[in-house]
Formats: sequence, C-alpha cells, structure tokens
Amino acid sequence: MRRFRQVLVGIALAALFMQPAAAQPAPGPQGAEGEPGRRQQWLVPSPDPAVAAHAWLFRPAGDGPFRLAIIAHATSQNVLHRAQMPQPEYRALAGWLVSRGFAVLVPERPGHGATGGHYLEDQGGCDEADYAKAGRATADSIAAALDFMRGQSFIRQDGAVVVGHSAGAWGALALAARNPQGLAAIIALAPGRGGHANDMANRVCAPHTLLAAAGEFGKTARVPVTWLVAANDTHFSPDLSRRMADAFRGGGGKVDFRVLKASGSEGHWLAETESGVKIAAPELERALNGLDRPARKKR
Repeated sequence: MRRFRQVLVGIALAALFMQPAAAQPAPGPQGAEGEPGRRQQWLVPSPDPAVAAHAWLFRPAGDGPFRLAIIAHATSQNVLHRAQMPQPEYRALAGWLVSRGFAVLVPERPGHGATGGHYLEDQGGCDEADYAKAGRATADSIAAALDFMRGQSFIRQDGAVVVGHSAGAWGALALAARNPQGLAAIIALAPGRGGHANDMANRVCAPHTLLAAAGEFGKTARVPVTWLVAANDTHFSPDLSRRMADAFRGGGGKVDFRVLKASGSEGHWLAETESGVKIAAPELERALNGLDRPARKKR
C-alpha cells in the first residue's frame, strides 16, 4: 500500500511538473548582477516555444565583447529527480572560464527544475534506448542558447565553446555533428547516456547503441572535441569512454581523448566540484589554447 501511494504521489507531481508554462518575461536578463563573477539570472529561448530556459550568466569585468562558453548540464531519466533539480551553476567551472575571459552561460534545459515544461530528451527504455535521438534533442537546447547569446552585444561572434557534462556532453557531441556557426571547440566531460543502469556502477544500458550513436555523430562533425573522463568514473568507465571516442573518431570526428586522475569518490561528478576542476584544468587549458586570440579583421 505504501509503495502504491508513492507511485500515486510520483504521478501527481510529474503531471504538475509537466503543465504548460505560464506566460513568461521576454528572454534576457531577469535581475541585477551579483557575486561571484557578475552572476545574473537570465531567460534564454529553448526548443519549446512555450518554455524559456532559466540560466545563470557569469562574465568578466568590462563591456566585452567576450568569448562565449555554454555549460550543458547532466540529466536523469527519473522525472522526480529532474523536477527537484536545483538550477545548475557549475560555479567552480564557470569561475575558471570567466578568469580566462569567457562569458559563461549555464542554461537549464526543458523538463528540469525551475525551467519546467516537457522533457524533450527521453532516451526510452534500457534495452531499446535511442541515444542518438536523445542527444539531438539536447543539442537543440544548446543551439537555441548559443544562437541567442551570439546576438548579444557583449558576446563575440567567434570563438564560442560548449563545455558539456554527462548527458550535456553527449548533446554537445550531437551538436558537433551540425558544426554551428561561431563554435570553435567542444569540451566533453564524461559524455554518455544510460549509465548506472538499474542503479549499478559500471552498468550501461545498451552500450552497443551508445557506440553506434557516437559513430553517427562523428560522421559530419568537424568541430574539435576534447573528451575527458576521470579514472574513477563508474557511469562511463575510461574503457567504454575510449571506445566511444574511437567510434566518434572512426565516423570522422576530431577527438583528443584524455583520462584524468581519480576525482573524489565518484569521478563522474568531477565537473561539479572545485577539486575536480583543478584536476581537469591542465587539459582544459590545452583545449582552449589558441582560442584567446581575437579574430582577424577582414580587409
């Protein structure tokens, strides 16, 4: 009986969470700047015209124009976990990027937390997971934010970087297949979907489908990708991550694959911690090397 009540509560909360969003303010800044890093709440467009994505914007001092970095967050197949998700900040990672001259946007995609709306990235069941479809849906959200921010006066038109984490990184790989204008590089931190199948470490739903989708994304991708995974990642192990990177490269994509040292008790969350960002910093520097030069003016 208790389990039945829990299911009913879950269904009720999910139904409430997925109600159409009320009328929202126009995209753009929604309040004053604060600390750290001129932290400011924004709304940005999403693939769902009825839902504006809540986002945090961080940026250096001055008027710019700044290079843009978009941080794409992780997700969950559990509707209640998504509904209760705090708005992602990735504060340590954002601060590291701001210190290197980037304006950093962290948009919360539809179906999550404060943004709400319908979840567009559902991969389906474990055995029949459609990872390519899920990745493309995530890429749609990243692309919407990228296009909007490139229209802001304080953002440079070139040199943009997408830094993805987990499912967000998987979506970044799907975005790489589109080679969007202005995107100079992708940093994929532990990309993948379907990890911790049945809540078990080092178990992944339909890994062969994950490899096939990685190869599919690589076929048209020409944006350089730096693929980073911690040695103690139990969602997507270094071995599986290397195979996925090889599949992406085999399709034609450009990949620099690196295994980082262990981070905390679970390396998959490296992107969300200050200690993890310190571990990743040398490879992040390597990935961004050369992007800090302003674009040459046409004569």
